[in-house]
Amino acid sequence: MADVNRELADFLRRARGQADRARAGLPPDDRVRRVPGLRREEVAALARVSTDYYTRLEQGRRIVPSAGVVAAIATALDLDDAGRAHLTHLIGATPRPSRRPVRAQSARQGLHQLLDALDGVPALLLGRRTDVLAANRLARALLADFDAMPARDRNYARWMFLDAGARERLVDWDAQARTVVENLRLEAGRDPDDPATQALVGALTIASTDFARWWEEHRVHQRTFGDKRFRHPVVGDLTLQYETLTNPGDPEQVLFLFTAEPGSPSRQALDLLTSWTLEGAGHPSV
Repeated sequence: MADVNRELADFLRRARGQADRARAGLPPDDRVRRVPGLRREEVAALARVSTDYYTRLEQGRRIVPSAGVVAAIATALDLDDAGRAHLTHLIGATPRPSRRPVRAQSARQGLHQLLDALDGVPALLLGRRTDVLAANRLARALLADFDAMPARDRNYARWMFLDAGARERLVDWDAQARTVVENLRLEAGRDPDDPATQALVGALTIASTDFARWWEEHRVHQRTFGDKRFRHPVVGDLTLQYETLTNPGDPEQVLFLFTAEPGSPSRQALDLLTSWTLEGAGHPSV
């Protein structure tokens, strides 16, 4: 069973170390500071709780603060929405998933048909812990042929850190890989006892020093939209915008869509990639 109290203590310490005094509205402090960020007593004062109370939280003591106190601490630490959600999950202010056997995820036939119908739009469906549940022809050509991989390897985080092709395809690999770690951290906080997530994190921590270092930083992030820069061996460089759509019937399934501005060089490259996949055998490989 995951040590949630230790995770909470680690997250609070690291968030406190990353906090900015000026943004917190604190006056200049000429004292020698042994560590960056805020002191415990400063966080406590900003959250209007006693230093002892906050210290016990940061030590991982078994305390369940009220929603108001959780919100006050999140504000004191200047957490974004993902950080606030993560803090709430770790503190235990929201119910944790039951530990009954979890059914394997799969994409409905209608979703497969939807992805295949998105002509000219790379699309993939991710499930829990970034498992790749489905990917259309253009997404397989742009990223990797997940369908051809063993079932255990059809995971976006595994591909990102264990497949050399990911570093070759993503120009901004460092930024994208770090985002994957931060998103996985957020998911792990929602269900810290999930054995499959623990196994994935353990495997990646052992196999990748980058993953291990970023996981240790305990930052969290919720992917919603953004840019990805690719260097494709067939069509060259292109920058695509991605949007994420959560399945209302299953919030643990997220659809990723990649688009490009009409008339842009990236759109032309994507059109060329579309033509190239149509000329191939249906499961392109490069």
